[in-house]
Amino acid sequence: MVGPGQLRSIRLTRTAYSSSEMMIVVSARQLAGERVCFVGVGPPNIACNLAKMTVSPDLELVYESGVFGSVPARLPLSIGDPTLVTGSVQVTSMFELFAYYLQGGLIDVGFLGASQIDRYGNINTTVIGDYAAPMVRLPGSGGACEIAINAKKVFVIMPQSKRSFVDRIDFITSPGHLGGARPAEWGAGPSVVVTGLGVYRFGAATGEMELASLHPGVTLEEVRDSTGWELRVSEDLEETAPPSELELRLIREELDPRGAYTR
Repeated sequence: MVGPGQLRSIRLTRTAYSSSEMMIVVSARQLAGERVCFVGVGPPNIACNLAKMTVSPDLELVYESGVFGSVPARLPLSIGDPTLVTGSVQVTSMFELFAYYLQGGLIDVGFLGASQIDRYGNINTTVIGDYAAPMVRLPGSGGACEIAINAKKVFVIMPQSKRSFVDRIDFITSPGHLGGARPAEWGAGPSVVVTGLGVYRFGAATGEMELASLHPGVTLEEVRDSTGWELRVSEDLEETAPPSELELRLIREELDPRGAYTR
């Protein structure tokens, strides 16, 4: 396992990497020191397994299908892929997972994706357009709403454009900070959003998204042009450290060798 200090020591000064690889690497770094993570397939799964190999070797992954502590032998194709049970310490029913573990407050971090997100971290994965006659019917909530409400922390990973970062989402699938005044029974709300352009956090008083870090080569104007509202920017705006040789090698050779989610 490799610690954050070692990652910095082999950081690349200039390399070619995709925006998806950048999102995955940065998302993995957010998991440093975390213990139990509820994760789905795709980029969140790659990010969590990358974190286990680097900054968070004790991280336990919990999959929605009821699998605990697995180390998938290959990239899973779906949440029901049999490879998810590889090396698992327990397989239980989805009812037990949600009722006793998630709702019981035993999940430290929930990792979510989104088709749309607004300034308060409210997430839409249900429809684009009017619910009764949508332009696009999306996959829906699955367990995302319950994760958003019950996990102690919520991390979001998603591409960024004016179509995804919108002033008003078409449907609230998973509540974020609502309008900034979130009832305690609705959970803590997202704490970080990672995109291909930057890292966003939320104001404690306002519940509003704030740009905290720009990825290498990305300008503030580019971020604003890809955001559907007047974006808040941190006074201590940072530049994200680029992926290291190690992080890229692990993604390309072990976690997603065919580039299904990263190219």
